[in-house]
Amino acid sequence: MQQSADKSGHRAIRSYVLRTGRITSAQQRALEQHWPQFGVEFEARPLDLARVFGRVAPCTLEIGFGNGEHLLERACAAPTQDFLGVEVHRPGIGHLLLAASAAGVTNLRVIAHDAVDVLRHQFAPGSLSEVQLLFPDPWPKKRHHKRRLVQPDFIALLASRLSAGGRLHLATDWEPYAGQMLEMLSGCELLVNGAVGGGFIDADAAETRRATRFERRGERLGHRVRELLFRRR
Repeated sequence: MQQSADKSGHRAIRSYVLRTGRITSAQQRALEQHWPQFGVEFEARPLDLARVFGRVAPCTLEIGFGNGEHLLERACAAPTQDFLGVEVHRPGIGHLLLAASAAGVTNLRVIAHDAVDVLRHQFAPGSLSEVQLLFPDPWPKKRHHKRRLVQPDFIALLASRLSAGGRLHLATDWEPYAGQMLEMLSGCELLVNGAVGGGFIDADAAETRRATRFERRGERLGHRVRELLFRRR
């Protein structure tokens, strides 16, 4: 995994740390056996989504899918839509590939690379019907705020990849980060807030979904989940 570079070629600040967590033998086998079916290699050129999925259909991108439970659940529930997940941590990718193979889904693909690079190089403007970013690392210490993924340049990049009317759905259980997200998203001219009154939305208004692992952990700690839904103008 290489560190992202900005348009000037400088090494950009990375929003994640590659953890050397234990990967199970089953996850390793899944990476070896099922990557040819579900994996999409990173290349610095736009994907032909119709070729990747063998059809033309609305496509959702989930950034940082963790162990993939939510992404797989959505793919199973909406067989007429296509779903792509971006993740850098091998155990989570292996977990998803194993589950996706067992579920027999055909509308799900995975990219194992930095999300900024993927959005910048592999998705053409207007090519996505939806982007989800659920519980990104809040980097709570002030000196680490520069590592937060949700920054004005990243928001502009996300918005440019959405089709007209496309959805951008974010969630966090870190209150200060939620406020920062709302402020930055509201400042993007390409996006309009889908919440009544221009604030956060109810979880039920975003979609019916099973709580993610990070969400469940936050709930145990008493954290309140904040959901944001914006649309491309």
